Amino acid sequence: MNPLLRPTRLAPGARVAVVAPSGPVPEERLAAGLDVLRGWDLDPVVAPHVLARHPELGYLAGTDAERAADLQHAWCDPAVDAVLCARGGYGAQRMVDLLDWDAMRAAGPKVFVGFSDITVLHQAFATRLGLVTLHGPTPAGGDFAKNARAQEHLKSTLFAPETVRTLTSDGTALIPGRARGVTLGGCLSLLAADLGTPHAHPGARGGLLCLEDVGESPYRLDRYLTQLLRAGWLEGVRGVLLGSWQDCGSYERLRPLLLDRLGGLGVPVAQEFGFGHLPGTRTLPFGVPAELDADAGTLTLDEPALR
Repeated sequence: MNPLLRPTRLAPGARVAVVAPSGPVPEERLAAGLDVLRGWDLDPVVAPHVLARHPELGYLAGTDAERAADLQHAWCDPAVDAVLCARGGYGAQRMVDLLDWDAMRAAGPKVFVGFSDITVLHQAFATRLGLVTLHGPTPAGGDFAKNARAQEHLKSTLFAPETVRTLTSDGTALIPGRARGVTLGGCLSLLAADLGTPHAHPGARGGLLCLEDVGESPYRLDRYLTQLLRAGWLEGVRGVLLGSWQDCGSYERLRPLLLDRLGGLGVPVAQEFGFGHLPGTRTLPFGVPAELDADAGTLTLDEPALR
């Protein structure tokens, strides 16, 4: 797995487009998130269908065509420096094939941020555009507008990425050891659902795989990991970082499952790295070479996430 192209960091006054590729966006949470961005001296522009809702499928923010058009227009607008996803939810898989990847590649690199359902787009941006992306909090997601840690880590990554080159775990090693590789991953259930699709990574070989999920029972997490193992997708992975498992049951029950499914890989596995569906989530770049020290609980990027 090769390192990807790093977009340029943001500067005060940068214009950022907010899009909704997945689920419907609560207007109050969006307004609060936009206020945070303006407080960073950014110029947020809301795409036309961010507050829309699919006429029949209420779990989608607008139709597939509308959501895809918003993302593509924002990406191809030369005045836009970054594209932030308003939230996750569900729906990115339905619109990703509608994007004109040739036009988006011609528009050049820029910053892309999101997580959860946006895992599908992280994979597509890597395989189609060869671009580093940021697995980080969304303006209208969760407690972003109220959580200083989530805000500060994202802000530092966007404006001064050299200050956040090392991420530190809040836990201990599940499997000790050190490994080098290129970061990738996201929401486990989405990685499993994306297997075999045109825009997904063909596998995690040479990578430091970052995994998290939300609202999944232990047997479902077992199923997703088993699917990745049976498909050969985990062959050659160099190491694994585990984030949050919010509403997936107690971690005491999950730990034996994770050890059972990941232990056979023979690579270091580090726990509780503070990314994913949890208060104060950290921003994690995908596509950057790094070193994982599971014993010390650190991930050190070879270079800042953004240029």
